[in-house]
Amino acid sequence: MRLGKFCVVAAMTAAAVALAPSAHADVDTDFADELHGYGIYGQRDYNGWLAKITCRRLGNGLDSSTEKSAEFLSHNLPRGTSTAQTWQFLGTAINTYCDDLMPRLASVAEPNH
Repeated sequence: MRLGKFCVVAAMTAAAVALAPSAHADVDTDFADELHGYGIYGQRDYNGWLAKITCRRLGNGLDSSTEKSAEFLSHNLPRGTSTAQTWQFLGTAINTYCDDLMPRLASVAEPNH
């Protein structure tokens, strides 16, 4: 009898997990969709990887400032990417993958930076 109840509870739990809607379909897809709004295109996996690397570089101090991160991106985004698009990529990357670093980005916008 116990085994029967356990199986029923396990099956109900499995069904609930399987049928529960996910919070995000795919973070990389959401990131790519936002980039498309800025006219930034490219391989979704590459852009997601580049954003995560940028976050890691900024977070561990390899890039000492967001300006250095933007410079890194300018060398790795496709030719013809404008300065504005580079900063839009950086802002979107930070917002999507490393929002704990948002104050670093906000400091660029402050006067007397």
